[in-house]
Amino acid sequence: MLRAPEHPRATSSPYVFEHILVAGSVIGRYLVEGESVHHLNGMRDDNRPENLELWTRPQPVGVRVHDAIEWARYILDRYDGTEMNLISNNDQSEL
Repeated sequence: MLRAPEHPRATSSPYVFEHILVAGSVIGRYLVEGESVHHLNGMRDDNRPENLELWTRPQPVGVRVHDAIEWARYILDRYDGTEMNLISNNDQSEL
């Protein structure tokens, strides 16, 4: 964890997980509610941008089709195809 008392995720302490800070730096903003960062190789201490992937919480099971389509449009508008993967090179075979 790194000291970042001004960060929105530093609520009960002034520290934030490094992968959260790295991802925010790469995408140029703080992560929003429902977003998380996944380590592609499973090693939580490997916080290189090429090892991180931005995830968002899916809709709950049993969602109406109309709501699912609306949510899908929201996600497409939110990310505009630019923030779905923090990896600059889509070749993940090296991980």
